[in-house]
Amino acid sequence: MESEFVLVDKEDIAGCNFPLEEVLKSEKEKKALKTELDRAISLGNLEHHKVKIYFEDSKKKKVVNTTIWAVTDNSIVLKQNVVIPKRRIYKLEI
Repeated sequence: MESEFVLVDKEDIAGCNFPLEEVLKSEKEKKALKTELDRAISLGNLEHHKVKIYFEDSKKKKVVNTTIWAVTDNSIVLKQNVVIPKRRIYKLEI
């Protein structure tokens, strides 16, 4: 799966356009992502631990290696208020 994703810099995400469709279809996948997000936010806040975030914008699948600073109901927040909607995230690699 990783070979499908293009590595991008965190700063490039601000220019991404995110469609409204969800990339994960099953409830099992969505629950697994929530668990990964909960773990990543703890590691990010306590240890400034970076994670790989696999996501898709309107153009292609991308991956970024960064720290998650906050998780809201609908999005994750990175440094400099860069936001990725949860609905567009495939998985995290912690």
